[in-house]
Amino acid sequence: MFARKIIICIFLLVLPRTVEAVSYKELSRIKQNFSVILVPSDTDPFHLKSILSSIVPETEVSDQVVVELHQRYPLNEEKMAFYISSLSDKGAWPDINYEDKKRSGWEPKLHAERILELVKLYYSKQTSYYQSAEVETAIHKALDYWFISKPICLNWWYNQIGIPKTLGTAFVLFEQKLTSKEKKAAISVMENAKFGMTGQNKVWLAGNVMIRALLQNDAGLVKMARDTIVSEIVTGKVEGIKDDWSFHQHGAQQQFGNYGLSFVAGMSFFSGIFSGTSLAFDERQLGIVSTLIDQGYRWTVWRGKMDVSSLGRQLFHHAQVHKALSLAFSASELGGGESSSCASVAHNLLQENYGTMDQNPLIGHKHFWQSDYTIHRRPHWMTSVKMASDRVVGVEMMNGDNMKGFYMADGATYLYQNGDEYLDIFPLWDWRQLPGVTTFQSDGPMPVIQKYHPRNAVSFVGGISNGVQGVSAMEINRAGIKVRKSWIFMDDYVLCLGTGIQADSNLVVTTALEQCHRKGDLKVLQNGIWNQISNQWHAVSSEQRFFHNNVGYITWGDSTSCVAEVAQRSGRWHDVMQMYRPQSVTGDVVSIYLEHGVSPKDKKYQYLILPAVSETAVKNFNLSSIRVLHNDEGAQVVYLKEEKMYCITAYQPISFILTSGCPLDIYTPGIYMLREEGGNCNIWCTDPTQDRDIINLKFNSKEVVIPLTGRKGQTININL
Repeated sequence: MFARKIIICIFLLVLPRTVEAVSYKELSRIKQNFSVILVPSDTDPFHLKSILSSIVPETEVSDQVVVELHQRYPLNEEKMAFYISSLSDKGAWPDINYEDKKRSGWEPKLHAERILELVKLYYSKQTSYYQSAEVETAIHKALDYWFISKPICLNWWYNQIGIPKTLGTAFVLFEQKLTSKEKKAAISVMENAKFGMTGQNKVWLAGNVMIRALLQNDAGLVKMARDTIVSEIVTGKVEGIKDDWSFHQHGAQQQFGNYGLSFVAGMSFFSGIFSGTSLAFDERQLGIVSTLIDQGYRWTVWRGKMDVSSLGRQLFHHAQVHKALSLAFSASELGGGESSSCASVAHNLLQENYGTMDQNPLIGHKHFWQSDYTIHRRPHWMTSVKMASDRVVGVEMMNGDNMKGFYMADGATYLYQNGDEYLDIFPLWDWRQLPGVTTFQSDGPMPVIQKYHPRNAVSFVGGISNGVQGVSAMEINRAGIKVRKSWIFMDDYVLCLGTGIQADSNLVVTTALEQCHRKGDLKVLQNGIWNQISNQWHAVSSEQRFFHNNVGYITWGDSTSCVAEVAQRSGRWHDVMQMYRPQSVTGDVVSIYLEHGVSPKDKKYQYLILPAVSETAVKNFNLSSIRVLHNDEGAQVVYLKEEKMYCITAYQPISFILTSGCPLDIYTPGIYMLREEGGNCNIWCTDPTQDRDIINLKFNSKEVVIPLTGRKGQTININL
C-alpha cells in the first residue's frame, strides 16, 4: 500500500509538469496554424493548386482523402451563393438526402462539408464574402440544424471519424463566433471520437480528440492526443508502416492508396498544425514519414497516376489522379516547410510526376516482400504485379466498395506509359479478364468476398530484385483454380510464364495479357504484315504477335488458342462502387487473352510484353535470345542470352548445367537469379514461403548454405 501511494504521488507530481509543457500560448499557435493551413490563400509554391484547378471536380465523393483534396479547390463564389440562397429556414439543404442509408458516400456528410466550406469562405480574403454577415448567418443556421437533427450513419466511421473530423475543423476555425450553446453542442459532436483502435483509424480518432481538447483549451489532452498520433510513426507493427515501406490496415493487407494515404496526409497535416510549438514532430518522426513516401509511395505513382493495385478497394472515378495529387500535396507540406530532408523527397516526387522531364528518373525494381507486391520502373514505362498468399490479404469488399474486384490480387499485371491506360476503366472492365490473371470465364455475377479477407491458400508467393531487374512468382490455389506463375522483369520487357493450370469446371479458363483503353489500332502480325483488328480475332498457333499503343505482345511455345478484340463497352460505376448513382458510361476497350479450355489439366503459357517500342521492333524481336528451359510443375527456368542471366522459380529441388559447364543444384525451393561473371557466380535469392531458416544449394560441387534469420522474404545476394 505504501509503495502504491508513492507511485500515485510521483504520477501527480509529474502530470502538471507534462501539462505545463504545453502552454496556452501554444494552444493559440496551434489554432492559428489551423487557419494558416486551411483558409484559402494565393500561395502555391509547387503549382499544385494550379494542377488541381485544371481537374474537373467530382460531383459524388466518398473517399476522405479526395474530400479533403476537393477542399483545396479555389472558392467557387457561384457555388457558395447557392449554398447561402438554398439553405432553408431550418438550416437544411434541399438537394441533400438526410435519410440516406448508404454506408459509403453517406449524403448527410455533404452538410458538414458545406459548413466547412462556408467557414473557409467567411475567413478568406480572396472573395467579397470575407466576414460577411450573410455567410455568418448561414453557418449558424446550418450548425443548428445539425445539432438538433443529429444525423447518424449506419457506418460507424462517419459517426466517430468522418463527421467529427470535418465539423471539428470548422469548429476550430469558427470558434470565436460560436455561441456558448453552439460550443457545447460542438464539443458533444467531438465526444463521439475516443482514443482506440489501430493504424490510421487510431490516428483519425486521436486527431478528433485533439480538436475537442482545443475547443476545451485542455492542454494536457492536446498533448495526449498528439502523443497518440505520433505513436503510430513507427515501423514493424502488425498494422501501419511495414519494414518494407508498405502500409497495412485490416490485417496483413497493402493499403497504399486507402488508409496509408490518409496516414501520410494526416501526418503531413499534423506536422504543420504542431509546427512552432513544443509538440512539433521531431526529425526521427519526420524521417520515418518522409522515408515512407520516398521508399514506398514514390514507386507506386507514374506520371501523376497511382497504380491501380495501390488503390485498395477505393476504385472511385479518377481515383488514380486524385490519390497521386493528394500524395503530392502531403509530401510538399510535410514538416510545415521547415525540414530540408522532407523538401528533398517532395521535390523528387513532384519532378517525377508533374515536371517537364522526358523520361522517368526513378528507375529500378522493387518487391514489397511484406505485401506480395512488385513494381518495375524504366525510363519510359512502369509495370506492377499484385499477388496474395496465406500471409497477405489480397483485396477487400466492404461498404459497397469494390464489388467486382475478386481477382485483383491473383497476379494482376498493369503496364503504364502515359499513365492513363486504365484511368476510369473500371465500369468497362470484364473483371474476369484483368491483365495477368488466370480464371474462369462466365457471364454470371462476380464472386463476393466474404468478410473482406480473401486469401490464397499457398505460401509460395514472393519476389527478388537486384535493384534494377527482378523475378516474382506466385503459386495460386484459390476459388477452384490452380496455377504457378512467374514474371521476369528486364530492362526492355516483361516475360510471363504460367504452368500447371488446373480447374474442375465446365467453364473455359483464360489468362489475360491485356485489357486497357483503346489508343489507336490493335494489330496482329500475319505473314510479316501488320493487320488491323476491327472487332475480334481468334487463332490457334504456336506464335502470335500483337501491337497496340506502342506495346508489343508475343505469345509462343505450345500451340495455344488466342483471342484479341476491340469492343465498345458500357457499364455503370454503381456496379463497382455502390455509392454512385446508377448511370451508364461507354468506351472502347482492347483485350488480349489466351484460352486454356474447359477443365484444363497441366496447361501452360508463355508470353512477352514489350513496352515503349515500334511495330518494327516487335516484328523483329528475336525470341531465341530468351531460352525457356523449364516451364513445368517442378520449375520455371529461363536463360537470357543478352543479359547472361538465369531466372529460376524452383517449386521443387532442381539440378542443371550452366552455359559455362558448371553444375548447379538447388536443394531449397525458392526464387533465384544468377549471373556468371569472370569465373564467379552472382546469385540473388529468396524463400518466398518465408518459412525456412536456410537456403541450401551447390554450385560447381561447392555446398552453399545461406542463413535467412531476420531476412525472411527479402532478397539475399551472394557472390561465389
